[in-house]
Amino acid sequence: MTLDQLSAWAAKGESETQEFKLTTGQRSEAAKTVCAMLNHKGGRVIFGVDPKGRVVGQNVTDKTVEDVSQELRQIDPPALPSIERIPAGKSNEAIVVTADKGARRPYTYRGKAYRRVGASNQELDRDEYNRLLLEQLHGVSRWENQAAEGWTVKDLDETEIVRTLEEAIRRGRAEDPGTRDPQDILRGLKLAKDGALFRAAVMLFGREQRLALDYPQCQLRLARFRGTEKTEFLDNRKFNGNVFELLLRAERFIRDHIPVAGRVVPNLFEREDDPLYPPLALREALANAFCHRDYSIGGGSVGVAIFDDRLEISSSGELHFGLKAADLYQPHESLPWNPLIADVLFRRGIIETWGRGTLKMAELAERAGLPRPEIETIPGAVIVRFRPSRYLPPQKVGHDLTARQRMVLSLLAEESMRLSAIYSRMSDGVSLRNLRVDLDLLRKLGLVDSRGHGQGARWHLK
Repeated sequence: MTLDQLSAWAAKGESETQEFKLTTGQRSEAAKTVCAMLNHKGGRVIFGVDPKGRVVGQNVTDKTVEDVSQELRQIDPPALPSIERIPAGKSNEAIVVTADKGARRPYTYRGKAYRRVGASNQELDRDEYNRLLLEQLHGVSRWENQAAEGWTVKDLDETEIVRTLEEAIRRGRAEDPGTRDPQDILRGLKLAKDGALFRAAVMLFGREQRLALDYPQCQLRLARFRGTEKTEFLDNRKFNGNVFELLLRAERFIRDHIPVAGRVVPNLFEREDDPLYPPLALREALANAFCHRDYSIGGGSVGVAIFDDRLEISSSGELHFGLKAADLYQPHESLPWNPLIADVLFRRGIIETWGRGTLKMAELAERAGLPRPEIETIPGAVIVRFRPSRYLPPQKVGHDLTARQRMVLSLLAEESMRLSAIYSRMSDGVSLRNLRVDLDLLRKLGLVDSRGHGQGARWHLK
């Protein structure tokens, strides 16, 4: 490190990863900053920079460095940041203390934990401290890798266990162990140890009846709402079951209720239907929900809510490891909250890539002409929200609409049209008389109107 490099850093000013001190007489405040940086993204503290951002250094001896080192030893657990002396003028030196993001968070300095907010330090509140502590323990001890007391292989869906292995072999994501014994398969998937099943095995393969009693949080909530608010249900269901069962039920419900957009293929006079939301993107969102949800929440669940103007997939828990919603659409490290469950879904082919779930959702939505899915965190849950980019004709306004009437609405959503133009875009077998009846009904329902008179009148959506 050179004085030029130091001066370039000083010219950038203080930030969440950089702080200046004039002398080592401020080493107590510096140690607090290092503690905050360890709990955040890491960073550096530079001694010997004046308030104007000039590197002036100070007189530095071995004792000076030892005093700084002694103060940093007040950080717990021990972090051992690097300390470097840089010549700064004829006889002065600057001291640079550098710390990476801590691997054993949360860190405390003299019994208090701090976090970095902009260019300042703030003491961690109890909830955030406990969150960091939970994340630190997560690699070793977490809900999914604890023993499922009283459960045996006989309580699991053994057919699903074997199917998982065979699918993993077919996809090249597992070697054939030469056995189809469920207990051996679970041991190979790291879902059992010393004869005891982990809770992850129960979440993945448990039978519905016992799951409902022992782990009611293995629940899926499905709802189709009328309109755009949660005021009236058109369909409302709840299911208990293992991850594979619930994933299938969610996909079936979406397939039954997802709006289908119809269009007439030019020059062929054929109607082509395609789902309003890309099924692969929805499957990715569902898989992420089951991988990342917090199963330790007794009343938790995965939810699917379909509205006239959006589809929402929610999961109990929160974002962890310092991730924010905006970070999920940037390249980021894959840190599933339930890595055992995530690994099995990967081997099964339900998750195709590691660390790209949200990026893949965005790509699939964009390919289908939809806006990027929204990700929102609310107290106790994470929501992924899909929105359409085109008009969605209602299925019911006072009474059921026919497929032909909905097709008229879809055509008028593209542009206003004369009666003759609408007729030319309709499928065979539709008479002008029936089309006029449909338009008259849609006008009475307040969905369409016309401008002009006679053959020049143009129909449009209201």
